Amino acid sequence: MTGLTVVATGLAQVFWGGTYVVTTEFLPPDRPLFTALMRALPAGLLLLAVTRVLPRGDWWWRAAALGALNIGAFFPLLFLAAYRMPGGMAAVAGSVGPLLVAGLGAVLLSERVRARTVVTGLAAVAGVALVMAPGIGTVDAVGMAAAFGSAGAMSLGTVLGKRWGRPAGVGPLALTGWQLTAGGLVIAPLALAVEGAPPAIDGAGAAGYAYLALVNTALAYWLWFRGLGRMTATGVAFLVPLSPLTATVLGWGLLGEALTAMQVVGMAVALGATVAGQTSLRLRRRAGGGAAATPRPPSRQASRPGSRSRSREHTRA
Repeated sequence: MTGLTVVATGLAQVFWGGTYVVTTEFLPPDRPLFTALMRALPAGLLLLAVTRVLPRGDWWWRAAALGALNIGAFFPLLFLAAYRMPGGMAAVAGSVGPLLVAGLGAVLLSERVRARTVVTGLAAVAGVALVMAPGIGTVDAVGMAAAFGSAGAMSLGTVLGKRWGRPAGVGPLALTGWQLTAGGLVIAPLALAVEGAPPAIDGAGAAGYAYLALVNTALAYWLWFRGLGRMTATGVAFLVPLSPLTATVLGWGLLGEALTAMQVVGMAVALGATVAGQTSLRLRRRAGGGAAATPRPPSRQASRPGSRSRSREHTRA
């Protein structure tokens, strides 16, 4: 892993942090599931058309499972949390991702959970809590469960993605297309049942959806899954605080929202925790001879290359 890999993977969280600005300024209001669908399915189908690689063997159900966790479950739960309680509270709940990934990594990847990882993860949560403090209100049980559920779904998807790796001959772009398509197909019937027919879309809305699909989703998820293949699951998870921090900075710079001294302190704490998490993992790898945790090799069948026929959520939305 190089510093460039960390920066590129962190860019995914920066792109996701811009979701709120694009959604509020360009898209039809009160259509979160339709927005999630327009982010995932067109981007997934585009990547399938570009790569022309389909899953084979075990990777049909693996891609479906990862897509359901990282996209199909994550988006709806995230939006439910945003609707049931203030975005700040949802962001704080979502910032527990590094701790969840560390725990799941211990079980599924045999990665050791170190005290420094736990302390750094708690510091990240505390920093995000300070940044989001103006938006933290009354705790709603359903909303909180949805927020933790969205963080849990993405965390489990991250760890399973690291455990399974990729089939031989299949790049991260194709794997991203599989997951976005599978997740979009999960969201489509839910969006139709809950929100009904698609809304009217004007020019600004079309531009907003195009940006979300191409940059905020296709490019960002490719960077994220590419980084997951090169970094430890915990190292990737420690980049999560960059999303709410980006959302806060964009709200201040583009929407004229106030930024208090407490929020600035929180940003420093969260950024410090992110840097400390990456530094700790890099030093640990050097001490261990440069070896990083690697997923178990895929089965022979799964290793074959794929066929060439054919609201306001300050989280990583």
